[in-house]
Amino acid sequence: MSQQQPTSLSDPLSPPLPSNPGDRVHWGRLYGAGDAMSIASAAREFKGLVMVLTEDVQSAVTLEQGLSFFLEHEQIPVFGFPDWETLPYDIFAPLPELISQRLQTLYQLASVERGLLVVPVSTLLQRLPPRDYIETHSFMLSVGDRLSLDAMGRRFEKAGYQRVSQVIAHGEFAIRGSLLDLFPMGNRLPFRIDLFDDEVESIRTFDPETQRTLDRTQRIQTLPAREFPMDEEAITRFRQSFRNRFEGDPQRSLIYREVSNGNTPGGLEYYIPLFFEQTSSLFDFLPDELLIIRMEQSQEQAVAFLNQVEERYEQRRYDPERPLLPPRELYLAVDEMSSRLNRLRVVLLQRAEIETRRRGVSSFHNFATHRPPPLGFRARATRPAGALQDFVAEGSKRILFIAESAGRREMLNDSLRSYGIQPTETKGWQDFLDSDLELGLTVAPLEKGLWLEQGQIVVVTETQLLGEKVRQERRKQARKRDADQVVRNLTELHPGAPVVHEDHGVGRYLGLQTLEVGGMQTEFLTLEYAGSDKLYVPVSSLHLISRYAGASPDNAPLHRLGGDLWEKIKRRAAERVRDVAA
Repeated sequence: MSQQQPTSLSDPLSPPLPSNPGDRVHWGRLYGAGDAMSIASAAREFKGLVMVLTEDVQSAVTLEQGLSFFLEHEQIPVFGFPDWETLPYDIFAPLPELISQRLQTLYQLASVERGLLVVPVSTLLQRLPPRDYIETHSFMLSVGDRLSLDAMGRRFEKAGYQRVSQVIAHGEFAIRGSLLDLFPMGNRLPFRIDLFDDEVESIRTFDPETQRTLDRTQRIQTLPAREFPMDEEAITRFRQSFRNRFEGDPQRSLIYREVSNGNTPGGLEYYIPLFFEQTSSLFDFLPDELLIIRMEQSQEQAVAFLNQVEERYEQRRYDPERPLLPPRELYLAVDEMSSRLNRLRVVLLQRAEIETRRRGVSSFHNFATHRPPPLGFRARATRPAGALQDFVAEGSKRILFIAESAGRREMLNDSLRSYGIQPTETKGWQDFLDSDLELGLTVAPLEKGLWLEQGQIVVVTETQLLGEKVRQERRKQARKRDADQVVRNLTELHPGAPVVHEDHGVGRYLGLQTLEVGGMQTEFLTLEYAGSDKLYVPVSSLHLISRYAGASPDNAPLHRLGGDLWEKIKRRAAERVRDVAA
């Protein structure tokens, strides 16, 4: 068994890395947040891109949070390549924010020299548009450039952007006189481009809610609006591919009719191969200098995901409105994924201790970490914090407590001090390592704890102390409604009345409608949103609907389905609540 001793307390874990493509190294005994810490250490050592394959989407989110904690203030970028977060063959489009992040990552991978890429294994299996599509529809726009607004409008439409009267969401643009408003994919805010004759005089960001301009910038990067083109050439290719692939009258298909008319119906992402002569995979976007770190269950999860895809394909393939492409055209097979991975440097990461050698693995390494002990508060016990108090009293350890926000930090600090535990606030992980504090307290989005043998350093998170109780209570309170009141509110509504959906914002109630789903007749509430988009809410989800309480219901602003305006409104409201509470 290969053993490598850490050389510095600033990087307590020094993991061995595979030397050549095709080599595999096995890491074990990585308990708690040890996986994030070991991956951060590998990213410091490896002079190239490190791609981490996680078991699922939630694991990817948790890992990204852990990496941001251990790599704080370091010049090692962490890229996320998110999943569409729709079920296979779903009829809903992914959120524009997710598409924006995916396109931004694909574009950046062409020039990245070093960093971390976190990918759920199900997302790695997806077939993607070819690299030349991303490159062809991406360009820079700088102050001083000369352009024609008409030609630029046609270029944006060709790249999949939607012309609107007011820009509020990703993938939209508007031309008003000498002003061009644009919300490019891959950017957090939209831009307002002011022209003097045909010259770009200024570029400024603006708030999509208030439409007020914010900061100036000298140049912007634009990306395509979707993962597939929607220009005339692409539509023609789609129509021809559709007729060659599916038998019968194509006009019976909603997908065919909508695309022929230049529209993008929900779920069109599952027809991407029809827009291109050949698709790619994420492997085709990756640089040559690459290290793969695979979580222990990633292979099993890939198999389980593809089985789910096959099941949904069999359930839905006979709908003439939405004939489906077989899974092999949309996803890599597990054997194909494994074959591509076997040509690269690969680390197999296992949280438990490695007890047996595995065939094909060149070296093994067990890290010096322990399982985080059970330290949770028990409100009904004689000593509610007894386990934690005893753990602290043992001495010989340095402990860093983690809270998820500044407000939670103050609450946690008060709780700890009430039990005679007095930590000192510190800025973060590296500041704590560099200090001589025995008890520290900081803010970080970390859920799992850590116990390192070297230096006897222990990270204790708020989740360890409070468990899932706080988050579960929040979810329960959010879901807890008076069912009678909800039904009474809806029966008082009349068609045209504004309502609020908890996840999608303000829409207009059009009445009840019975639809056949899965061979069963089900009653739905029909809601209309901006752009005449419809949302069908099953009666079983009435708890998500409430009446609009604005001052002028007749003039209620309708939100756009799939946009981020509603999320921003909820976030701002939450921030105001926190301000009032503080």
